Amino acid sequence: MRWWDIDPVLELEKDLFPEDAWSRGMFWSELAHARGPGATRRYVVATESGRLVGYAGLAASGDLGDVQTIAVRRDQWGTGLGARLLTELLRAATAFECAEVMLECRVDNVRAQKLYERFGFEPIGFRRGYYQPGNVDALVMRMRTASDSGSVPGSPSVNGAQGTESNG
Repeated sequence: MRWWDIDPVLELEKDLFPEDAWSRGMFWSELAHARGPGATRRYVVATESGRLVGYAGLAASGDLGDVQTIAVRRDQWGTGLGARLLTELLRAATAFECAEVMLECRVDNVRAQKLYERFGFEPIGFRRGYYQPGNVDALVMRMRTASDSGSVPGSPSVNGAQGTESNG
C-alpha cells in the first residue's frame, strides 16, 4: 500500500466498516512505519482491472505480530482473496521473525473467524466493547508461527492470485 492507495482504501473501509472505519490519519500513520530499515508494518492492496478490491495490514513489535486489518470488497467475497491477503501478512510476520500473530475479530463476523481458523488461529479471549461506537465485542485470536520452517505458517493451499494483483 502506498499513499496514493489511501483514497480507494478509505472508500472500501467506509463501505465495509461504517461505524468504526479507520481515518485517513490512521492509514498515513501506519504507512509511515512501513518503509525503511526500521519498518514495523506491512500493508498491501489487491487490485483487479485497476480497481482496488482488498487491502490488509500487519504490525510487528518484537516477536509479536498483530493483524491490524483485512478488507475485501463484497463482490470478491468467496473468491479466496481474503486468504491470499492473510497469506501475505503471515509471510511478513515470518520476515519480521514473529513467534506469534494476534488479531481481533468482531464476534458477529463468522466469515472472518472461519478464515482465521483455517489458518490455525485459535480463540483465546474477548475484548468487551472493543468496536465502537457500536459497543461490539472482539474475539481475540492467536496463532503461533513456524518462522524457522521457511513456509507460511498456517497457510492452506492457496493458488496464485489469478486476475488479482497484490501491490505492497
